[in-house]
Amino acid sequence: MKVLVLNCGSSSVKYQFISTDDKKVLAKGLIERIGSSGAILTHQRYDGDTIKITGEILDHDIAIEYVIAVLLSKNHGVIKDRSEIEAVGHRVVHGGEDFSGSVLITDAVIQTLRNNIELAPLHNPPNIKGIIACQKHLPGIPQVGVFDTAFHQKMPPKAYLYGIPYILYKKYKIRRYGFHGTSHLFVSKRAAQLMNQPYEKLKIITCHLGNGCSVAAIDGGISIDTSMGFTPLEGLLMGTRCGDLDPSIPLHVMGKEELTLAEVNTMLNKHSGLMGISGVSNDMREIIKAMNEGNERAKFAFEVFCYKIKKYIGAYTAALGGLDAIVFTGGIGENSSEVRKEVISNLEFLGIELDEGKNNLTNGERIISKDNSKVKVFVIPTNEELVIALDTAQIVSENQVLVNKN
Repeated sequence: MKVLVLNCGSSSVKYQFISTDDKKVLAKGLIERIGSSGAILTHQRYDGDTIKITGEILDHDIAIEYVIAVLLSKNHGVIKDRSEIEAVGHRVVHGGEDFSGSVLITDAVIQTLRNNIELAPLHNPPNIKGIIACQKHLPGIPQVGVFDTAFHQKMPPKAYLYGIPYILYKKYKIRRYGFHGTSHLFVSKRAAQLMNQPYEKLKIITCHLGNGCSVAAIDGGISIDTSMGFTPLEGLLMGTRCGDLDPSIPLHVMGKEELTLAEVNTMLNKHSGLMGISGVSNDMREIIKAMNEGNERAKFAFEVFCYKIKKYIGAYTAALGGLDAIVFTGGIGENSSEVRKEVISNLEFLGIELDEGKNNLTNGERIISKDNSKVKVFVIPTNEELVIALDTAQIVSENQVLVNKN
């Protein structure tokens, strides 16, 4: 099946067109600056052919039209008719408690997504706009929603409840949801394959480290805990997000600095994390460069970042009751040997022995622990788009079988 995978942000659309039969990416691209006259579409075909188009793309409806047009392009496209797009898979950030897996999109599902907008006010609206645009430009083509939160929906109450009045959970659904679910699912399954062990019998900690960061404890294929919470602000130190914080701190700062709720929200999400501590950058490469040049604040940022990951690994090993593997993924997890080394240091008591030579290799999927390491450590590039495409193909196929039976 040929599936168009869409990730619609507030001012961008990322896409991949994937053949699920052979897991081949036929084309991929990105539209940036939606809403302006200087919007940019970058499109790359499987054979390396690349084009860049600049124009006026004022909304997601026009953006989806551009995506379909470039896929149909005689010189740069990969299809001759839009009917060759057999399904559309959407990355949807927040499914609340309503979805524990990917679903075929219906009018009822769209309404549920609207109901969950208050849980993800920045993300769900553009996700919905992408779905509506596809209904218009690809009428009759089945669409599937794949949720960032779904993989974590089997967490037990002891992991997802907060220590606030229970009535607030019942009224407003304030609980831990977790994010990066498709990434944690993909790399944990891949680790099991590389270990040649049944996924259902392994205890795995996955570390998705990029500008946004999260850790998940996965027991037999089930996410039993994860570091991000009600929003993606909780947990690890991130590029510009603060991570775990004493809840009285925002109240204290609001009083001292006379900040509004919106200003504090911006501070915690946009001006904290690596950027906030270092004053240098939210990019780990620049943090490490500055640290090596003697910048003390950059050193603090690096150490806090790694220390928090190490603490979560220790806590989640206890929660799992043992550990078989650790996986690093995401831009930092895949590319920073310095971060991986610092995180793994002093964890030998868990049975982890790092192979520095393998860790220092520059790229690619690999094991970076020694052959005799009790706990295996992997670097596995994530592939959320493939997960979305495969989920979409499976659900569409199952639905077609049900329709034919009826």
